[in-house]
Order: sequence, then C-alpha cells, then structure tokens
Amino acid sequence: MENEITNFMKISISVFVSTCYCYAVGRVVSKGTARLLCLVPIVCLFSYLPLYFHTINLSGLGGFLIAWLANFKILLFAFGKGPLSSNPSTSLASFVVVACFPIRIHQKQSSKSHLPDQELKDGKTFKNYAIKVLLFAILVNVPHYRDYIHPKIISFLYFLLLYVELETLLDVTAALVRVSLGLELEPPFNEPYLSTSLQDFWGRRWNLIVSSILRPSVYEPTRNLASVIVGRQWALIPAFFGTFLVSGLMHELIFYYMGREKPTWQLTCFFLLHGVCVAFEIALKKKFGGRWQLPPLISGAFTIGFVLLTGFWLFLPSLYRCKAFDRGSAELGELLAFLKKGSQRLVT
Repeated sequence: MENEITNFMKISISVFVSTCYCYAVGRVVSKGTARLLCLVPIVCLFSYLPLYFHTINLSGLGGFLIAWLANFKILLFAFGKGPLSSNPSTSLASFVVVACFPIRIHQKQSSKSHLPDQELKDGKTFKNYAIKVLLFAILVNVPHYRDYIHPKIISFLYFLLLYVELETLLDVTAALVRVSLGLELEPPFNEPYLSTSLQDFWGRRWNLIVSSILRPSVYEPTRNLASVIVGRQWALIPAFFGTFLVSGLMHELIFYYMGREKPTWQLTCFFLLHGVCVAFEIALKKKFGGRWQLPPLISGAFTIGFVLLTGFWLFLPSLYRCKAFDRGSAELGELLAFLKKGSQRLVT
C-alpha cells in the first residue's frame, strides 16, 4: 500500500506538470494542427500513466480520469473546443482542475446561489450524500456474503454497488471542487433510475460528465461528416454508433488497466447493442411522432430492466474476469488498516 501511495503522488505530480504545460501551450500556440502536435506527447503520457498503478481501484480511476476524460479534454482543447476552451481568460488553477477532475462547470453562474431555496437544495444534497455513503458501506461487504445470497441477487447488488460507488465518487469530487474554488457545477448524474427510455438514460441521466465530453469529441464531428455523405436525416445513426463504439473501446481500455488482460470485446458489444437500440428507439419516436407512448412507469421498468439484463450478459463478466469486487473490497480493507496504523504512529 505504501508503494501504491508513492506511485499515486508521483503520477499526480506528473499530471499537474503536464496540465500546466498544456495551459502554457494554449497561451502561445494557436488552435489547430500546431497546438495538436504540441499536445500529442501529453496524450500519449496520460495513456501510459495508469499502468503504473497496481491496485484495481487506482488503475480504474486513473484510466477513467487521465486516459479518458483528461485526454479527450486536451484533444478538444487542441482545436479550441471543450471545457478547457470555454473561457479564454480562465486561471491556471481552474484549467488544471477542469482538466484533471470529472466536473462540469455550470454555464450560467447565478448571483442568487445562496438564497434559501439553494440552502434547501444543499441540505437535500447532503442527505443524498449520506445515504449513498451508507449504501456503499453496506454494499462493499457483499463479496464476503455471496455464498449465502442467490447469484442473481448478487449480480443486482454488484450493479447497485457500481452505481453508488461511481456517483458518490463524482459527487464528492464535485463538492470538494465547489468548496475550494467556489465554482457552480452541474450534477454528474440525474437520477438514472427514473429513466423512461434508453435515450433518456444515456443522454440525460447516466454519467453526464462522459456524455458532455463524447458529444463534442465524437457525436458532433461524426454527425457533421455523415451529413455530407448520407444526408442530415440519416446522419444520426452513424453518429450514435460512433459515440457508443468509442465509449465501448474506452471501457475496454479501462478494464485493461484494471486486469491487465486481453479484452474480450464484450464491453464494446454492450455499448454497440445499446447504440443500435437507441437509434431504433429514436426512429420509432419520429415515425409515430409522439402519438403512441407507454406510461412512464411501464417504459421506465422496461428501460431499467433492459439495462440490467444486457449488463448481466455483457458487462458483469468483464468485472468478474478481473475480480473487481473481490480485489476492490480487499484493497479498501488494506487502505483502512494502513490509515489506522498511520494514525496510531501519530498518536504514539
């Protein structure tokens, strides 16, 4: 654990220095090919850094934050797009934070952010944090009791753990950034369990941090290119396919960091399947023009059920293959033991 913490500190310093370099390049090099050539070495470095981690939690986190989000933000920045280019006069601190952390800055900062309504909202948010932390504390122990629980229930609990862990991580990160820099941030999730369609789930509710990066980096360029070839009416289909394909490939990369095993491409199939279904869903909506719709309760049940069933089939096997839940639980226990030992040293 001590070696992993040392690796974490070294990689954090490398990422900080690299993002400072990107900030300096943006100040002196115009957007376009020249800036891209200056930033390509950083993209290559960020793709390599997660391999220095040995624990599954830090490997997955490093792959998600550095190799995926940070790299995509830097590539967009090379062409003057994305969150790093939204404000030319942004400070170095804001640039580094936005580049390295999974956050979305609210586009319209409100001067009424401290009114009673906001205080009520903050109170509700705090309660949500507390509930999620409690759920995580319970669910993280599921691997210890799997011999006493039906396998299908275990699979559902693992999905719930994955969701709670990811949302809690993103929420806590956003809260720390909000407090330290005073930025108003968009929520990373929007109650995905209330989705009424796959389009609603992937586009408006699930992991909006990733959606906000994939939209300008993959969806919009693919749709613009396809519009020239097949026309704007049909360009939506290759745009969705391209977006879900890239998402699947990036998940394969993250799981490679976590398990260091050759990909089985099940994750890519999972996202491509959902891309096909979303495109089909949109085509049906256009055909019927909203004249025929299922009640939200029924469509929501179908949506969440489809996500879970396809997840059991194509997503969970990759997690099982790299022993994500067992290793993650063991690493958490090691971390707590390390912190306890460290605190005892300080006391004595």
